[in-house]
Amino acid sequence: MLDVKTIEGKSNEELLEQINVDDCHYVIEEQPAKLFKGKKFTLKYIEKKDVKSFIKEYINNFGKSIDKKINVEIRENENTYTVMLLSDDNAVIIGKDGKTLNSLQLLLHQSINNLTGFNIRITVDAGNYKSNKEKRLERTVKNICKDVLSSKIEVKLDPMNSYERRIVHNVVSKFDKLTSKSFDEEPNRYVVISIKED
Repeated sequence: MLDVKTIEGKSNEELLEQINVDDCHYVIEEQPAKLFKGKKFTLKYIEKKDVKSFIKEYINNFGKSIDKKINVEIRENENTYTVMLLSDDNAVIIGKDGKTLNSLQLLLHQSINNLTGFNIRITVDAGNYKSNKEKRLERTVKNICKDVLSSKIEVKLDPMNSYERRIVHNVVSKFDKLTSKSFDEEPNRYVVISIKED
């Protein structure tokens, strides 16, 4: 279980001296001063090792529910946890068009958020499915950008999720003469790539 620990003190500095900030996710809340009393500060934190343990336990329980043994490798970088899954049947974990993988990622994120109140970023991948898909999308968008540059005709892409749209915008931003813009509402939101107007 994820335990959010709480410490109270008279200043931010006093509280931060009591934890190793590199090993924790934390937030400091300030209570207003009451009559005849100074301000009170509350530090709420969870240890990163506890987050990793929770993720491993969550994935193991998921594996048991689908009767699959899943190996879990977790990397933590700039407060984002990258969870790499490996199984003898990655296709079941990935699901059609990555839907099972995306659902697992969403459920894991929501569980940690609900238990702790901390918005911790998590990416779940299996057999490098997402990273390979990302590379394919980047290659496709680069080719589309080259076509738009030579034809001067804008291109409307198929609807995508916010993560994929961000990849598209990032690739297009590397082309000085092109611009990209998102239109419509979820789940039909799509990107248009066009020539920048002078």
